[in-house]
Amino acid sequence: MRLGMIAKAEETSFRMAQKYGLDFVEFCVNEGDDVEEFCRQASRYGEWSREYGISIGSIGRWKSLRLHEDGSIIQEELERCRHLIDAASMLGCPNMVVGCNYVEKLSLYANCTSAIAFFEKLLDYAANRNVSLSSYNCRKVNYVNNPTMWSIIHEHLPELGIKYDPSHARFFEGDYLQETLNWGHRFKHVHLKGSLVVGGRKIDEPPAGLDQTDWRSFLGLLRACGYEGGLSIEPRKSALPDELAARGIEYSAAYFRRLLLQQEDHRS
Repeated sequence: MRLGMIAKAEETSFRMAQKYGLDFVEFCVNEGDDVEEFCRQASRYGEWSREYGISIGSIGRWKSLRLHEDGSIIQEELERCRHLIDAASMLGCPNMVVGCNYVEKLSLYANCTSAIAFFEKLLDYAANRNVSLSSYNCRKVNYVNNPTMWSIIHEHLPELGIKYDPSHARFFEGDYLQETLNWGHRFKHVHLKGSLVVGGRKIDEPPAGLDQTDWRSFLGLLRACGYEGGLSIEPRKSALPDELAARGIEYSAAYFRRLLLQQEDHRS
């Protein structure tokens, strides 16, 4: 398994990842972000990647509508996702992450049929570009986020992976260890985000390793499932004071390097 972090698409991110002894950075090009500008700058990201020895481990697009109200695919969004797959391919990035919105006026069957059609088009496009496609288990503008939906959509699409984050299961009363045991063989990318839940209520998202998640058991299950993909630290705004935010990332990086039994490689 390789350790990295979610970061902005800028040179300082590569420098930070190198400083913390990480292997890769991950970019999120979400709804409202300029996909075309990101793709135009891809060659620059490649230059920084080579300069700092930090790869690009995943590119994701969250919070976007993929389906019209009649269940048909939004072609403009499909093209944006294809352009991001092209950028990933050019950068040697192995994974692209997308979700799919639920259309309330349609049946579950119709929604699943439409989601499958959307994912199929991207899977076909990514197939000869050396990029894997994954759904994500975040709930934001995405219903393909739990074992019930995976048993329908992912069992129909054997090449579709899962980007998994234990915190999303924890915040919605799921069992992240059981989900990992049952579905870890389909995980293609993993987020390491802290979570604090009391009485069934989300309290905070502290730095991973300073939270309640049983990360030792989680990583043990990933190993048992044969997972060899990326582990991406996800820095979040939390109760930690702003002046300690960078130290929170540093702590998470050191914490997971120990769990992965890696040699210390912290660079000042």
